[in-house]
Amino acid sequence: MSRTIRDGAHIEVARSAARLFLEKGVAATSGDEIAEAAGISKRTLWRYFRSKESCVEPLFALTSQRFAARLENWPFDISVERFLEINYDFSKIEKQEVEDSALVVHLIARLEEEPALLEPWFMSTRMTEDRMAIVIASRLDLSPKDFEVRLCAATVAAAMRIVDETVSRGAVKYGQVPTLAEINDRLAQAIRRASTLTFCDPVTQRPR
Repeated sequence: MSRTIRDGAHIEVARSAARLFLEKGVAATSGDEIAEAAGISKRTLWRYFRSKESCVEPLFALTSQRFAARLENWPFDISVERFLEINYDFSKIEKQEVEDSALVVHLIARLEEEPALLEPWFMSTRMTEDRMAIVIASRLDLSPKDFEVRLCAATVAAAMRIVDETVSRGAVKYGQVPTLAEINDRLAQAIRRASTLTFCDPVTQRPR
């Protein structure tokens, strides 16, 4: 049965598109197939999505939003290593988030063969950059619009993107599946090395 896009339904379209892209490839997948798999009309699909490739944007965006939500709850008194250890224990993460993460990992692993997916992927990394600026500014009592904060957020977001791409490609294509502890360590070290400001260690919040 066809239905219109309701709140939260964009992500269902994205999941359907991701599965089809992984099964058939982007070029061999039509917008009609995505609409059918998502249970919406073709007209509705094209009302909300500018292209078939953009259909996966909500999935990439949701992954970024989930990470950002955790970042914004990063306690001032713990390091980036401890933060990742606490927040990325898959035994404590909901099943749907794990399934979404698996779809994203497989999509990222195919970026070289499917360059049409680069635009939605880079859109999500820009979202990460913006939220990272807020976190850095909060930890250092600065403005997220400050040039140095924005520069740091950009370099950190780029480093995180490279880690995501490297780990995803290695796992999917070469069976190089690191442990969660290894992933967290690689990510923490990438964030530290990319940081142009000292926000990775515990900080003392200034009194207001």
